[in-house]
Amino acid sequence: MFKKFDTKESITGQTQAKSSVQKSIRAKIVEAYPKIEPYMDEIIPKKSPLVIVKCQDRIQLLCIDNVPLFFNHFDGQWMPTLRLLHKYPFMMPYLQVDRGAIKFILSSAHIMCPGLTSAGAWMPPAGEGLPTETPVAIFAEGKTLPLAIGVLKMSTDEIRKINKNVGVETMHHLNDGLWKTLSLH
Repeated sequence: MFKKFDTKESITGQTQAKSSVQKSIRAKIVEAYPKIEPYMDEIIPKKSPLVIVKCQDRIQLLCIDNVPLFFNHFDGQWMPTLRLLHKYPFMMPYLQVDRGAIKFILSSAHIMCPGLTSAGAWMPPAGEGLPTETPVAIFAEGKTLPLAIGVLKMSTDEIRKINKNVGVETMHHLNDGLWKTLSLH
């Protein structure tokens, strides 16, 4: 999604969020990622101006001090940037791919089911699985920090059963345009 993201060409506008909008966004983020609640004042301070940056392809970024923290697509759920996720790797559910999937993910490929079911991969146990459309952090076998963020295209139980086709749609990964954007100015 951010493979060709460039701040000069991709941004179409930006507005400072009113305090009521900021409060609503904070509540939605805490609802989606309850483990992050104790850290919300560090991530999005109440007194700091929150800027919503609109980009091409119906993408929005949430920024504080010109630093992108969260993004969404088509007004969907807010997802953390990888830089934020590296600071708080526990904030969202995660899956682990085997080593063979790393090079494909880093070239913007979606994650296929066999990469999530092979030796070296990990998903929540059957019965405790994640439903379709859940945003997830993607870790790789042998690595300590996530390399991508994606959205489940089928539940983890379905991934186990079907074991073919796309299991996770990759939204943001290491070295894509958003990763390379340290600041919007």
